[in-house]
Amino acid sequence: MSSTRFQPGQSGNPKGRPRKHRRPNVSAFEIILDKRLTITQNGKPREATVEEALQQQTLKDALAGKRLAIRKVLKMIEKRERALEQNNPAPHRNIEIKQHHHADNADEALRILGIAEPEPSFPTRWKVHAWATQAALSRPGRKRFDSKEVDSIKFFTFDPDSLKWPNGRIG
Repeated sequence: MSSTRFQPGQSGNPKGRPRKHRRPNVSAFEIILDKRLTITQNGKPREATVEEALQQQTLKDALAGKRLAIRKVLKMIEKRERALEQNNPAPHRNIEIKQHHHADNADEALRILGIAEPEPSFPTRWKVHAWATQAALSRPGRKRFDSKEVDSIKFFTFDPDSLKWPNGRIG
């Protein structure tokens, strides 16, 4: 048997080939945007990224009235507002809602809308105008009315004889 540096089954390079360092997936456009250049702003030179310089130029064009630039600036503002909202959500405020139900309020609303009003001979009893009752009776999908319900509807309606009862709905 010949003497070799490595025994059979033993690799001469146990760690294997060194891995290449992979660059993150960055587009050429993103690389250019990160480059720095010197711009003149208010008569003074300063360093800025290409992205910042493009934004400044777009803003300048928008202020000059160029529609495409205006649209781009509005999109930039919208994007910034969304980012700010995600980072600093509006505080949740508990709003207390108080409702006061009173029969006089409902009666007054019915009177203002011309749906109902107090019966002249009995002011504490309210009656519905015939047009409103007719609108309610004409709604599709309603059940059949028995004679007691028909009498009640007639009793609480001004001019009940003018009502046109839907076919097949009176029992």
